[in-house]
Amino acid sequence: MAKGRIIIDQDKCKGCDLCVHQCPVHILELDTSTTNQKGYTPLMVNDPEKCIACAFCAMICPDSVITVERFVKE
Repeated sequence: MAKGRIIIDQDKCKGCDLCVHQCPVHILELDTSTTNQKGYTPLMVNDPEKCIACAFCAMICPDSVITVERFVKE
């Protein structure tokens, strides 16, 4: 069960791949099937249910295109 959600501003993503290597659960990858407005291969989440909401991806992103929302337990 996901502990959070990753939101990516794909049009601003430069596909630098830094976040992919920081993810401890390996759910991030570059979407090689598409390019964004700037011609870059953007980031995608390949298995959102495995997200642990650590936010390592958001912290390493040099362009701040990743937002991590943590789910609150009730």
